[in-house]
Amino acid sequence: MITALPSPTDHRQDVCCQSISVAPPVDESRDFARKLKALSDPTRLQLLHLIAAHPGGSACICHLTEPLGVTQPTVSHHMRLLAESGFVTREQRGKWAFYTIRPGALKDLGEYLIDLSRLHG
Repeated sequence: MITALPSPTDHRQDVCCQSISVAPPVDESRDFARKLKALSDPTRLQLLHLIAAHPGGSACICHLTEPLGVTQPTVSHHMRLLAESGFVTREQRGKWAFYTIRPGALKDLGEYLIDLSRLHG
């Protein structure tokens, strides 16, 4: 008995070409990508850890250079990127800058990822 195989060009429209009803706003996607990029650097992750572990949850930039063995301009650069991405706040106290992790910043990022995983199913 000979069985005919389906033609490779015969695709079921309802299976492979379903349209996606809701796309995330472009601004939201760009913001999320910027945040992920900010966290993709090991030095920035270490800085967040140091700030979170610091007594009171606020750390002076002068306390962040020595544990990482980097210069103050390097720490300033990384902290600027973390601040621009919304992960930390900066407060000037005299000549020193103090950084605090912004409440909810990491939670917001985690919730975005959880929502994304729920779409997958």
